[in-house]
Amino acid sequence: MSLTRRRFLSAALAACAAPLFAQQAPALLPASKGRRVVVVGGGWGGLSAARQLRALAPELEVVLLEKNPSFFSMPLSNKWLAGLVDEKLLTHDYRAAAQAFGYLFIQAEVSAIDRDRRRVHTASGTLDYDWLVLASGIRHDYAAWFGDDRRAIDAARTRFACAWTPGGELRALKERLENFKGGELVMTVPPPPYRCQLAVYERALVIGHLFKARAVPGRLTLLDPNPPPQRFAEVFEEQYKGRIAVLPHARVKSVDPFARTIATEFDDLRFDDAILMPPQQAGDLAWQAGLIGRDAEGKPSGWAAQEPLHLHALGDERVFLVGDLIDRASPLFGHYPKSGHLAAQLGRIAAREIAARARGAAAETQLPESRCFVATRMAPLESMRVDTQYRVRGDGLIVQTTKQHADFNPRGEDLEWAKGMFGELFG
Repeated sequence: MSLTRRRFLSAALAACAAPLFAQQAPALLPASKGRRVVVVGGGWGGLSAARQLRALAPELEVVLLEKNPSFFSMPLSNKWLAGLVDEKLLTHDYRAAAQAFGYLFIQAEVSAIDRDRRRVHTASGTLDYDWLVLASGIRHDYAAWFGDDRRAIDAARTRFACAWTPGGELRALKERLENFKGGELVMTVPPPPYRCQLAVYERALVIGHLFKARAVPGRLTLLDPNPPPQRFAEVFEEQYKGRIAVLPHARVKSVDPFARTIATEFDDLRFDDAILMPPQQAGDLAWQAGLIGRDAEGKPSGWAAQEPLHLHALGDERVFLVGDLIDRASPLFGHYPKSGHLAAQLGRIAAREIAARARGAAAETQLPESRCFVATRMAPLESMRVDTQYRVRGDGLIVQTTKQHADFNPRGEDLEWAKGMFGELFG
């Protein structure tokens, strides 16, 4: 499909998306006296972009749009589920951050993006941009299991939510785990790529720990399309035998949320409760705006296609893509890790690109790095730090180097890392 046709279809979809596209929709803000950058999404990537833009290009007006009233960190949320991290550390005020760094924050959910008019639409009105930073995260592809069966999708989402995005699902999961009296709890692992891949095993570890500490007569069964990492497999066997069962190479074929059954290629299982995580994709806005990439066969990749060294959308240098929604960064390793730290790095790079272009210059090429911490044993506590660096090799492709560091005597390094990151994002 040609670029012109894609843009036409994107505009047509946007025009039909909602009455918000009516020409009479009010403006959220008066016309900017200068040039405006709109950042959509207040996660790690969007916050980093907004903060860095104010530091690098104070002449630009920066507006952050986010549907949630406050920020809650998904990194460290598993420890929060286990009662090991104070909620106050993970919760932050968007308005305070905006005031500290000098950008505008508007609590609003963006319903559509009109790239031809450079305009975003919300229920409260529209906002025009000179540059857009899209950091709207992921969505869960329930259609992979249920097709267009809205009743089944709603049942899975509401009764057995995977709680892999900020908001009420995570709090509801904590309540479900606290009230779980026993039986079979099933957790599905999606095929890669998905957000923070090691964290799903950490969550399984936390659940096994809670079951053991509370003497819950229950078992967690992990349905994993891949074998679990060796360290987690060892700890599951050593400490939680009978409480955590891992079924490797178990790709989910179908789910019945009403009968509480799951079919895999090898077996059918019945569950009493479940954490159902379907395949992940870029969030709805990337699809609505016509930003999804294509694979070698011309099929949608599921992720927003970006120019890998500069992060603008393919075919649109006014839109920058940041965080978990982006497509493959290199044919050598595929996707960047979909982690909070890396999203913040991408936000910083996008801000440098926009600041340079606003002055008619070209930004020096920079690549991100990633750091994540994950608990590998709960009692006694052990952890692992994963560091990933990137460079551009001679043929222009990005190369990835990853190192894992086991820590058998952690001293709160993950908390200190989080405090440093939150200081940078919130002031």
